[in-house]
Amino acid sequence: MRDRKSVLIGCALSILFLFGSCTATKEVEQMSVERRFANAKSLFDDRDYLQAYEDFRIVTLQYQGNALANDAQYYMGECRMKREEYILAAYEYDVLVRTMPNSPYVAKARYSKALCYFKLSPSFNLDQNYSKQAIDEFQSFIEYHPADSLVVDAEKKIGELNNKLAQKEYENGVTYIHMEYYKSAVVSFDHVLEKYHDTPYAEQAQWRKAEAQLLRNHVHDAKTEIDKFFLKYSSSQWKSDAERIRRDVLSRLESAPAEVKNPATNPSR
Repeated sequence: MRDRKSVLIGCALSILFLFGSCTATKEVEQMSVERRFANAKSLFDDRDYLQAYEDFRIVTLQYQGNALANDAQYYMGECRMKREEYILAAYEYDVLVRTMPNSPYVAKARYSKALCYFKLSPSFNLDQNYSKQAIDEFQSFIEYHPADSLVVDAEKKIGELNNKLAQKEYENGVTYIHMEYYKSAVVSFDHVLEKYHDTPYAEQAQWRKAEAQLLRNHVHDAKTEIDKFFLKYSSSQWKSDAERIRRDVLSRLESAPAEVKNPATNPSR
């Protein structure tokens, strides 16, 4: 009798549990897109980015084509960004740009995608693929949204990234000089002067290029480069170093004209 009573109680509890579950499920299913988005946004504002991401994702899956679904896609990227998951954030922003071109968040998404790669950009001595990707994305943002208020910041960040790339190329040139690979040094300094001429490293690259040409016994080329330095950077902080190179160049021109006529004594360098 007692066993029968226990079974009946168990069945009753199971029915109540199933009824409650169905009711809860029905309530979730009937929740409006506005309410679901508001719940997700509340979680986001409370910095519960992981749960907010999941709720925003449900909005994008259940209400495709709804304006709030577009907004939810943007906030999915924001959740990833807040969690410093920059590669995943860039992906979410890219989904918005590619599939929801009429969203009011497109400009912000383009900028934020670029910002993800900017944050991934390492110190100058490491691989700079993320730096280059960030520059491309910022330039794309400026091209598509030239009147946006974030353009000024995008241009500033491009400048910072170019400085980093210029420093890496310049330091490569200096390393080549130390290794006595003078021809490679000239190539590195040329790269700085041609591609990053508006960075602080252009000044140094100019007189260093003259130095590398002198070390190659290309005295006439060295004179051309050191003359360019004094023409462009007459008040440079590197003027004393450049003066040293110019004195060496003039000394070589005066004392060894035969050498100057056949300067490439070691063309491999």
